[in-house]
Amino acid sequence: MSGEIDRTEHRYRNFTSYGCLKYTIRIIQKPHNRNQYRKKAIVFNSSTSINHFQILTMYQLKKVQKLPVSLKEAWDFFSSPKNLATITPDELGFEIMSELPDKMYPGMFIKYTVRPLLGIPLTWVTEITQVNEPHFFIDEQRVGPYKIWHHQHFFVEIPGGVEMTDIVDYQLPLAPFGNFLHPILIKGKLEHIFSYRWKKLVELFGEYKITSAELV
Repeated sequence: MSGEIDRTEHRYRNFTSYGCLKYTIRIIQKPHNRNQYRKKAIVFNSSTSINHFQILTMYQLKKVQKLPVSLKEAWDFFSSPKNLATITPDELGFEIMSELPDKMYPGMFIKYTVRPLLGIPLTWVTEITQVNEPHFFIDEQRVGPYKIWHHQHFFVEIPGGVEMTDIVDYQLPLAPFGNFLHPILIKGKLEHIFSYRWKKLVELFGEYKITSAELV
């Protein structure tokens, strides 16, 4: 199993015009393909008369796993929200509240509840923003515990199976105070969730065997 959580601090310049209007330029990433990203600038404004720099901390979780299944089998399983509960730890109390179609599509919303702390239910609403069958799809949180949650799922056919890559970019709420919880609680919780998923997928589909082509 491979993967890591990266912490990146982005400084965004706030420009003051005539002492009353502030513009914050934020750079976000949109996937162009698996190895390349296009950057897009988004402008926010608010009333202020102070010139200063704003610090925004983003985190990234990346996991890569190989499974001995066909590309179609992998896509059919992971693109179906009905299978989310199967690969989610029981203690999270994951429960889908929406009616689900047989096939996901861009613009689709999924509502569910989770209980990450002390059994307290939280509502999470996800939007499927991009679908490129059978190569990748993207889901983004619209309502939930994170300020930003952007999850990319990639599938690549390899000898003897499929390589799956998950890239999650997220930001915690109530910055900078929320960032103190990351090393104490959030990072470990996410690692646990993906570790559980890793083991569950091996249980469901078997362990990927390294091929002779990969040894060369």
